[in-house]
Amino acid sequence: MKNTLYMVIPCYNEKEVLHETAIRLKQVYLKLVDSNKINKKSKIVFINDGSQDTTWEIIKELHEKDIMFSGINLSRNKGHQNALLAGLLTVKDYSDMVISMDADLQDDINAIEEMVDKHLEGFDIVYGVRSKREKDTLFKRYTAESYYKLLNAIGGEVIYNHADYRLMSKRTIEELSKFKEVNIFLRGIVPMLGFSSTTVSYERNERLAGESKYPFKKMLSFAIEGITSLSVKPIRIISSLGISIFVVSILMLVYIIVRHQMGNTVTGWASVAVSVWAIGGLVLLSLGIIGEYIGKIYLETKERPKFIIKEFINE
Repeated sequence: MKNTLYMVIPCYNEKEVLHETAIRLKQVYLKLVDSNKINKKSKIVFINDGSQDTTWEIIKELHEKDIMFSGINLSRNKGHQNALLAGLLTVKDYSDMVISMDADLQDDINAIEEMVDKHLEGFDIVYGVRSKREKDTLFKRYTAESYYKLLNAIGGEVIYNHADYRLMSKRTIEELSKFKEVNIFLRGIVPMLGFSSTTVSYERNERLAGESKYPFKKMLSFAIEGITSLSVKPIRIISSLGISIFVVSILMLVYIIVRHQMGNTVTGWASVAVSVWAIGGLVLLSLGIIGEYIGKIYLETKERPKFIIKEFINE
């Protein structure tokens, strides 16, 4: 089974792109097999994440026509990260290396061979990193760059301009399986493994067909998940803000007493109103952040399964 490559591809309502994705990936696989870089038992595994269209039927159809294609059907929609984790943990016993990518072909499949080459050189993890973001809107480019900087600033070890397009060796996935937390953010967890790693640059393409599965609201939720899953610094920032506001309040008290003794007190509502609104907003924000962490603790203590596999087709 030496150099057996499995690809895991989460799918949610991807009927528009699956056939074309399968055709293009098969071409890459056949090229790698012919050049003896991967074993002929290598497979392409599509993970159906509770799709509401005919995605699973298409996956079964692809498998029936060619056993190079395999499929995992989750019992319900569990989100991209859990679907990806389900794929990784399911195929780790069948493969020597696993590449994860999205089904929409925005990740350049031409980088697959280079990833395999890097692994054969001895690297356990190979990250696919975007070379540029010229196709993104100015807003998305700015927010994405700011987010990566923020994650690193609060202690998260993330790879700049890397999403979930990566190669992992068998032993790295075995170590990943020991992470039991429910709140999953693989972009931050994988670098924690500490194995030898390198990067491969590629240019991200336009989506082949269909609609993006990450609208702004979902991206914002994913960003918050990443921050709170990797670090407790936001809570420490709240503590620092509390101390700072307390110090400012003491200074303001001294200032008010001095002004009163000088007979220069002026009654007014503007400064009081601004202070009340500012401190009130800060308190609510602080409670929200703390509540986010408490909610995560609540979910972790329940120890619910991150995913349930309904069916796995893999001959």
